[in-house]
Amino acid sequence: MVKKNHRDKLQEIYDKSLFASEKRIEQLQAKLPREIIKYIQTIAGNVLSHIGVYTVLVTLLIHKMLHKKQDIRYHQEQLKNGFSGRTIDTKYITPTLKKLGLPAMSETGWLTRSLEQPQPYTVNYRGNIRNSDVKTAFLKIIDYVQVRHPEEAETILVILLKKVIQENEPIAIQPIQNPESIKISQIIDILKEHFESTYKVRGASKLPVLSFYSMFSILMKELKRYDGCYLGDLGSHTASDRTSNTAGDIEIFRSNHQLIEALEIKHKKTIDASIIRVVRDKIYKFNPQRYCIFSSGNVEVSEIEPLIREISEEHGCELIVNGIYPTLQYYFRLIDSRSDFLNRYSKLVESDRELKPIHKEKWNELVRELNSN
Repeated sequence: MVKKNHRDKLQEIYDKSLFASEKRIEQLQAKLPREIIKYIQTIAGNVLSHIGVYTVLVTLLIHKMLHKKQDIRYHQEQLKNGFSGRTIDTKYITPTLKKLGLPAMSETGWLTRSLEQPQPYTVNYRGNIRNSDVKTAFLKIIDYVQVRHPEEAETILVILLKKVIQENEPIAIQPIQNPESIKISQIIDILKEHFESTYKVRGASKLPVLSFYSMFSILMKELKRYDGCYLGDLGSHTASDRTSNTAGDIEIFRSNHQLIEALEIKHKKTIDASIIRVVRDKIYKFNPQRYCIFSSGNVEVSEIEPLIREISEEHGCELIVNGIYPTLQYYFRLIDSRSDFLNRYSKLVESDRELKPIHKEKWNELVRELNSN
């Protein structure tokens, strides 16, 4: 019998998860303590904002199944009796997650500083995982498997992958009927409701970014200013400024790949001097001709105006600060087709993997209300 490697084992567990009925998942959950079920749900519910944590956990659980005597807390070879979790992830786990269409890092979960510390993943691990609930869930699951019940590694991973699959199931957005008959004020109202509804999960800050990306994909075709220019790819909204290596949420380039304009969308954030200083660093690093900050929060005008003048005089970049909704309302007066915008926005909401199902379901609800009027 050929011994399974980590890739084969992950594929096997994925198949079990994919085809497991709700009744089967309930049976598996009944085998585990209630707090472990809660921790699994925490990892699954935050998977897109903590892909590194989830990837490392998958790697360790798979490794435990294949090497029962290995203490999976010792995830680096430099640790006593340790092993290279990063090598296993890079070679087997991350490529397989990508192949299966599951959330995955670009290379490995161990790229994040919070996880690459040369310390074992004990409950006292000092790595700075930014969400304390996710950190607790991650370490408690590892502790449960390693110290108490190593035989439950498969059960936990089957349940985890099932929940991740369910979290990432596509939700089709309904088409909008007679979009050209919808008034600009109505569109602004439903966008505002979509952005600002009470969601008990993260991700809503991506929605205004999608709206501006939809708008600029139209403006790029219709305004002379953008002749010969193109939009940069829409990146992750969960990446930190340190790791994203982009000038803003949205970037506009000339055909020679020179950055001419960048946009930063700040949902429910006050624009103060600290925000402008961060943007100033980006301006000096990436050299755009124009930089726009659009926010649905307050703007500390007297505080930021001296900094804006300083940037203009020293660098030459035009820095524009305005509200999200007044700016969108103005842009709607410029574009030829409201239908084009609504279709683009719906498609982005439908396909975006950083949004949670509740964000997509809310847009469907708003579309149904529009269609019923």
